[in-house]
Amino acid sequence: MPAKRIIPCLDVKDGRVVKGVSFENLRDAGDPVELAARYSNEGADEIAYLDISASVENRRTLLQIVERTADVIGIPFSVGGGVVDVKSFRDLLLAGADKVVINTAAVRSPHIIADAAAQFGSQCVVVAIDSRRTPRGFRVHTHGGTVPTELCPVSWAQEAVRLGAGEILLTSMDTDGWSKGYDIELTALVADSVDVPVIASGGAGALEHFRAVFERTRAEAALAASVFHYGVFTIGQVKRYLAAEGIEVRLGE
Repeated sequence: MPAKRIIPCLDVKDGRVVKGVSFENLRDAGDPVELAARYSNEGADEIAYLDISASVENRRTLLQIVERTADVIGIPFSVGGGVVDVKSFRDLLLAGADKVVINTAAVRSPHIIADAAAQFGSQCVVVAIDSRRTPRGFRVHTHGGTVPTELCPVSWAQEAVRLGAGEILLTSMDTDGWSKGYDIELTALVADSVDVPVIASGGAGALEHFRAVFERTRAEAALAASVFHYGVFTIGQVKRYLAAEGIEVRLGE
């Protein structure tokens, strides 16, 4: 079984890292490249950049941030936000990204997943799924969580994988930013339904939350933001805690 990955998430808006609660009430958290370098040095397995306003404002993720990041870190990083076609994939990969995250455009035009996987390989195609509970069950949301759809996250994850997605980045909008733990029910449902890695996202606030999502679901990675940005604990503390609890992680040198 592969070691569990810890992935700091940098939500970028107007060139700055921000963080909010349930995708709202955003506040500044720093320079994205400086934070990426710090987390790389602290032992992060990967970095995730998500330009949270790109789809809403119909613009592309800033390639300059990607290029600068590729120059200063030696770990894989993924980039998403405003990815509208296969050219967007090519531009980000050429700028230095290892993986490209697609959400809104994938829902609108699922063939982009297959086209990107065919050209660049499934290993660099990450489909992000933002999901919220509704009276009709879990439903996928697009455009930075602002537009609800009738898609079920489980069936959509399965279709994305069938088309060629190599990884699923699953965010619970209900738990995001609340620091009360990952959405175990949602994560388990999706992770049990696909045979590619699922990254759990939304809700980390205590060391126990990382242990719970790994022990109670098949998630292969856990993504977090606020706890790292605001110094609640470090990546090293998370990994040492998980190792002491018998969960395999890469502790580094």
